[in-house]
Amino acid sequence: MTTNKSMRKSDAGWVADPKTGIGLPKVAYGKGIYVYDVHGNRYIDASGGPAVYSLGHGNEEVNEALKRQLDKIAHGYRYTFTSDALEELESLVTEACGADFADMVFVTGGSEAVEGALKIALQYHTARGEKSRRRFISRRRSWHGNTLGALGVSEFLDRRAAFEGALVEASHVSAANAYRPPPGVRPADIAAFCAAELAAEIERLGPQHVAAFIFEPVVGAAGGVVPAPPGYAKAMREVCTRYGVLMIADEVMCGSGRCGTWRALEFDGVEPDIMPIAKGLGGGYVPLGATVYHRRVADVLFDVDGGPMTGHTFTGHTLACAAGVAVQRIIRRDDLLARVRRGGAILMRRLGEELRDLPEVGDIRGRGYFIGVEFVADPKTKEPFPAALGVCGRIVRAAAADDGLLCYPSPTNVDGVNGDTTILAPPYNTTDEELEEIAVKYGRAVRKVIGEVRTSR
Repeated sequence: MTTNKSMRKSDAGWVADPKTGIGLPKVAYGKGIYVYDVHGNRYIDASGGPAVYSLGHGNEEVNEALKRQLDKIAHGYRYTFTSDALEELESLVTEACGADFADMVFVTGGSEAVEGALKIALQYHTARGEKSRRRFISRRRSWHGNTLGALGVSEFLDRRAAFEGALVEASHVSAANAYRPPPGVRPADIAAFCAAELAAEIERLGPQHVAAFIFEPVVGAAGGVVPAPPGYAKAMREVCTRYGVLMIADEVMCGSGRCGTWRALEFDGVEPDIMPIAKGLGGGYVPLGATVYHRRVADVLFDVDGGPMTGHTFTGHTLACAAGVAVQRIIRRDDLLARVRRGGAILMRRLGEELRDLPEVGDIRGRGYFIGVEFVADPKTKEPFPAALGVCGRIVRAAAADDGLLCYPSPTNVDGVNGDTTILAPPYNTTDEELEEIAVKYGRAVRKVIGEVRTSR
């Protein structure tokens, strides 16, 4: 038996194979929110992998739609053909986002969608005669993907380290976290502070050099689910508009309905210029993402260049688009975004009840079925546990090993080294009974690990 070497250092929370004790379990099949390994062990997938599985696993309607598409053709190359699947998915996305978001490039995942967003921003400014706008601004404690461009605008120290010196140059302004505001800033003043900071950084670089500001409306893996504070997105939108800087809302993890509105930024009453999406769009059935861009950007690209100059061999892949159509039809037909809003409130309440007497639970936050729980050594000072204790990884392992509960570890969320948060992101069609199972099993794992940590300290 060889050891599974696919586990990254930053993913060290995952449970080992229950039979061998090494590597990862080998998956056999899944149905709904449950996944089974080859040894017959059942897991409840409470994080949807990394917030991917919007309809859970083994949905028969989606599988049948994929079979029907395969019987016709798997892939019509985008420079030779369009397809019913691609055109219908475009219509569904536009209907969900609004008429001004009628243009998009379908890709195979979130990193590629972000890469496309960066390229479209650069192309837009070039087409307008402002080729000097080459710089990007993003935020600290951010994660936008694994390509060199997406990694360059991220500030996830562990994941950047091996590639420093070869990344896209970017500036990083403050994170926007109501639980951990910038030093000396009151939570109520975060929006004004961050807007002034963004304006100052644009002025420092020179507005003529800045292409776009990129941020996650609800920070995922790098922050452990951090919603934008009230007024933040509108304040940042105003600064971007004032300086002619494009706003890129990275909704790869938090979008496509995950937060209870189809666009996560819809909650904040703001429209971006460019919006990468993925994960919940196709629900994990076939790799799928998209770079969606506003009409004001599209008009420039099509007038000058005839369209966006980004894409790859599998852009607009027919089978992937058919998967997206099937998933999005079901979400709409069954009114699952309303269920996400209602169920998210239930899960937040139940988590609070299960964890209420643990002072080490510093913050329970999120929107819809995108929830983060942050753990701290001192609830008064919010001091994180030392990274060496590996608290969030231990919680993830205990939940999986003892109860078959899968949740997602988000370490280093405070300063790039320390910080422990776990993420829960179940499928949109999760039942009330399954929410109860998640809350109880999660609470049990947290109590076990926090008890061990208290004893060891």
